[in-house]
Amino acid sequence: MHFDPILMMGGSGAIGRLSAQTLRNLHTNVPFLIAGRNMEKAQAVAADLGNAEAVQLNNDADDLGLGSRKVGAVAVFHSDESLAGLRFANARGLPHLSISSGVFEIAPEIATFMHKPNAGAVVLGYEWLVGATTVPTLELVKAFTRIDSIKIGALVDEEDGGGPAVAEDFERLSKMMSAALTRRDGAYIWRDGDDNKALFRAIDGTEIKASGFSSIDVVGLATATGARSVQFDLATGVSSTRRRGEPKSTEIIIELSGEDHDGRTLETRHAVFHPGGAAPLTAMGVTMILERLTGLDGRAPATPGLYFPYQLIEPGTFLHRLEAGGGGVLTLDIA
Repeated sequence: MHFDPILMMGGSGAIGRLSAQTLRNLHTNVPFLIAGRNMEKAQAVAADLGNAEAVQLNNDADDLGLGSRKVGAVAVFHSDESLAGLRFANARGLPHLSISSGVFEIAPEIATFMHKPNAGAVVLGYEWLVGATTVPTLELVKAFTRIDSIKIGALVDEEDGGGPAVAEDFERLSKMMSAALTRRDGAYIWRDGDDNKALFRAIDGTEIKASGFSSIDVVGLATATGARSVQFDLATGVSSTRRRGEPKSTEIIIELSGEDHDGRTLETRHAVFHPGGAAPLTAMGVTMILERLTGLDGRAPATPGLYFPYQLIEPGTFLHRLEAGGGGVLTLDIA
């Protein structure tokens, strides 16, 4: 089957490059257009991938400088303030995925979709590690008939810095939004000051000091589960694996409380773990979304619509690939 090339805006960066390579490993025939700020770097990535071409984009042009060149989907791995990628995708009726915006920056993308909702699928890919939190959580809540509270604690190893684009995203998000969007007792609030400080226990039981983070996971999980309280806390430090002398890893602690199918109070605590750190887990989510958007997964491409990542990622495949990469969803003690 023929597929038009996927345009990877920021495809020469750490996450974009790894996402393209992950997709290439699964689909040897999918072509790529690799766009980056450094043409020489983009050319090197394209050469390593094979069946890929480096392109220099003009974000001020309606066609991005690509002319009549065919494109199958657009994936954006950096902050796109002018919405150049979405504008291009919207005009051509292409699916679009962006993973860099903060929850407070999504209004322009939503407005673009609302004015042309049938143009193509638009994915708000800003969930933490692009579905790594929401997909497992929504599988875990199946043990409940009612979810009252969801607490997420994400631990990024201090040696797991990612590339320059990742650093720029965190600097921008931290500067622009010091308060954390949180669902509490049925209302959305903004935690700040001392209320924004948090603690959670890592996989090995170590107590981690964290701060609230305005992740779109909060509104997605609250809407999907009906939970009256949802909060997301983020910490940078030493991962559990590195504390025991092994290489860095990434971990996401998921604490749920509510009522089980027998009407009894139920509390659970799990962790999503990946030994490679945040980047490969992010790339896995990006890959599965692009597979669904383009039909690389063997099904008809996703229909036009506005999506969270968890609405497109098939849970069973996600968990299988997570385990194949050496990770998994671990059951942790409550006490």
